[in-house]
Amino acid sequence: MIRVSVIIPTFNPDRTRLHRTLAGLRAQSLDASEWETVIVDNASTEFPANAWLQSVAPINTRVVPEPQPGLSHARRAGLNAAHGEFAVLVDDDNVLAPNYLTQALRLFDATPKLGAAGGKSLPEFETEPPEWTREFFPLLALRDLGSEQLIAESLRAPGAAREEYPLFAPIGAGMVLRRAAWLDWLGSAHDRGPSDRQGQALTSGGDNDIVLCVLRAGWSVAYSPKLQLTHLIPAGRLTAGYLARLNRGIQTSWMQVLSLHNVNPWPPLTTFGATLRKLKAWFVQGAWRNPVAQIRWQGACGHFDGRVPRQKP
Repeated sequence: MIRVSVIIPTFNPDRTRLHRTLAGLRAQSLDASEWETVIVDNASTEFPANAWLQSVAPINTRVVPEPQPGLSHARRAGLNAAHGEFAVLVDDDNVLAPNYLTQALRLFDATPKLGAAGGKSLPEFETEPPEWTREFFPLLALRDLGSEQLIAESLRAPGAAREEYPLFAPIGAGMVLRRAAWLDWLGSAHDRGPSDRQGQALTSGGDNDIVLCVLRAGWSVAYSPKLQLTHLIPAGRLTAGYLARLNRGIQTSWMQVLSLHNVNPWPPLTTFGATLRKLKAWFVQGAWRNPVAQIRWQGACGHFDGRVPRQKP
């Protein structure tokens, strides 16, 4: 009986990193009869040949196409195709610890109202990161919140303040979802919300949207140190240009998803108002001085851009 579905959205995957991801799944301690792998081909123009996938993927692996670009679309396709009681969202550069699926089942079996959970995401860098980049490691979905389990109860109150969003809520890498909770997300009206990663666009917010939907549906969310994965970080993600784009995209979509859920404590801005604030931030941050200042300024720009109401289609 399939209890767990591992969902791997991918767009033109790097074969070496995908191989590591699949090898990590083959090494899982959970009996192979209890889980499956669903690889979602999200409009790739270069996708591994079926023969190669069959040679490196775990048993019970299926490939599901999703022609509409975007990480949230790919996750929805994977979840719609899943057979398990639980789903684990795995990026194509994540390597799960061998006991990840086993620990996920233990956690959820022991916590009936738990809707979503995540754990530690530890880096493996292709090249040694410059010291100045360490401030921005959280942008790369890296986290280690210690050895204590943390649980936040459901967030039902309409208009709840931003600080009620649990800072230890699961990130997308390694997020585990209960079927009833992911059905609450799939059934929400948030398909109109901010787009998640799409091609080369570094927008984000999909993880936060899932968490907020799960909390508002009455489920709790958790951080468990027993859930651990390795995040493979290529050298190109440690450049100032990439981190600046990433910070701006993340901050923009964070504001948008908070507004979508009516929990944004910052008031909306006009385009002109956002432009003035970005200009002021340029001088306050000293954005011309060094890469760190430039990346911080781009994050401030994203914060202001995200507060400009989006045009309805």
